[in-house]
Amino acid sequence: MPVLVGKKAPVFTAKAVVEGNRIEEDFSLEQYLNKKYVIFFFYPKDFTFVCPSELHAFQEALPEFEKRNAAVVGCSTDTEMSHWGWLQLPKNHGGIQGVTYPIVADNTKTISAAYDVLAGEYKVSERFGGQLMATGEMIAYRGLFLIDKEGYVRHQLVNDFPLGRSVDEALRILDALQFFEEVGEVCPANWSKGKEGMKATPEGVADYLGRTSSPATA
Repeated sequence: MPVLVGKKAPVFTAKAVVEGNRIEEDFSLEQYLNKKYVIFFFYPKDFTFVCPSELHAFQEALPEFEKRNAAVVGCSTDTEMSHWGWLQLPKNHGGIQGVTYPIVADNTKTISAAYDVLAGEYKVSERFGGQLMATGEMIAYRGLFLIDKEGYVRHQLVNDFPLGRSVDEALRILDALQFFEEVGEVCPANWSKGKEGMKATPEGVADYLGRTSSPATA
């Protein structure tokens, strides 16, 4: 799997459902460039099981992302009409009614492929007379990408289908990036907002470890 961290996020234009009820024909992450951070996440399928729990969790945390000047955008290989239908279904019936952030329709599977989260690929089979065949489900893994305001990927995480993600971790890593940008210090293991960072020097590491070590291990 290619690592996108440190590289420009792949650019795309696609249909998306925004504000829970409106289809936007030419949605692009470029609208956030130089304005907002972006949490861009992929999920496997509409009308499934783990997926609505994640989409609702991101919606519940949306005010926290907005406080941090970050947009949340979801994406799957379903059509925009499938997204729209799922958004009309109440939560107690397995739907995602109430979700307001954009959900992109990757109908062509090119966005999932560009972010390298597509489960499978198309190949020409010599065994079946040159027939084009899919080698996997051709849906997206649970990929998540933190994109900074300049359009660079600063964090990526990919889970297999059964493994739901932690929205708290997405907030933590966003806090860590903003802490580094604002304070100029790096974030040690298990850092969370409100904790101390450290200077990226041998002296800074020694000072941090000296301040955080328990008496028994100092």
